[in-house]
Amino acid sequence: MLKVIRDLTDLSGPSGFEQPITSYIKEKVQSLSDQVKVDGIGNVIASLKGNKPGPKILVTAHMDEVGFIVKKIEKNGLLRFEKIGGHDDRILLAQKVTIRSKSGPRLGIIGTISAHYQKFDTPGKIRDYRQLYIDVGASSPEEVAELGIGVSDPVTWTSSVEHLGSEQTGKIVGKAFDDRAGCAVVIKTLEDLQNREFRGEVVALFAVQEEVGLRGAKVAIANIDFDTAIAIDAAVVSDTPEDVMDDSLRLGDGAGIKVMDGSLITHPAIRDKLIGLSREKEIPYQLEIFTGIGTDAGAVTLANKDVPSGVLSIPSRNAHSPVEVIDLKDLAAVQELLVEFVKNCDVKITFTE
Repeated sequence: MLKVIRDLTDLSGPSGFEQPITSYIKEKVQSLSDQVKVDGIGNVIASLKGNKPGPKILVTAHMDEVGFIVKKIEKNGLLRFEKIGGHDDRILLAQKVTIRSKSGPRLGIIGTISAHYQKFDTPGKIRDYRQLYIDVGASSPEEVAELGIGVSDPVTWTSSVEHLGSEQTGKIVGKAFDDRAGCAVVIKTLEDLQNREFRGEVVALFAVQEEVGLRGAKVAIANIDFDTAIAIDAAVVSDTPEDVMDDSLRLGDGAGIKVMDGSLITHPAIRDKLIGLSREKEIPYQLEIFTGIGTDAGAVTLANKDVPSGVLSIPSRNAHSPVEVIDLKDLAAVQELLVEFVKNCDVKITFTE
């Protein structure tokens, strides 16, 4: 699964520009599915039938990552940009970025003032991203054009997957684990279900444009029939010393079973089933309640399909940054629990269960 995460995060795919991710995942799941299709906006939908009748289970993870888009080219060759998805302006300065130009990837830097100017600056000032710029080494619009860069080109962090500390820590750092790690979990789940020892059918939805309003899932769900849904997504931990943290979700303590977030309250029968399976199979888990995020399961809840939904969360530090951190033990727990849920979901879940 680590190799798949490396492959996925090496690709550039901010919301609306997921084409490389769509192509990779389509090819990856082709041999693992009975049917694979790509819809008009880039969602990949793969289905796999079990060896007995049963419910149709939607399993979804989103392909997109937060990023930027080139908005304007200044006379001195610097690039102005717009955000794609949620960013914290405090971490933008002095970061390496990659522009996906028509001539291939181009390295850029979000500029900042030198430390020597700090004494002349306003203490504690956080510059709005509209004041910032990307430096690609060009001195004019003509030189920018020679690099193949133009307005509307997508931009992502320049970051590769590395072991944090060493391999012994079990933790990795990189960009776009939200939610390429979730995509890797779903791909590995399809691999583990190749013996078809489960009831019903699994529909794997790899969705686009989650970071800009759950748009891809909303489109795809309108055209899919299913009985139950589980979203796989990264969730922010609260186990570091900042004063806003409450230590309710921790890195390395197992799969997150979502109870509530800003987009849904998990169906109680799904929540209880996930907890029961975790205890029975001795899979480490923790309950997650955090209203500062939302997932594609929220799109399911509002899809007018009368379908119970839940979320398995991959605990993550430094979300929406070039240095997101996840623990491979948590990732394995999420994947194992998802497989067990599919294998043990033999009847349609109702609210009264």
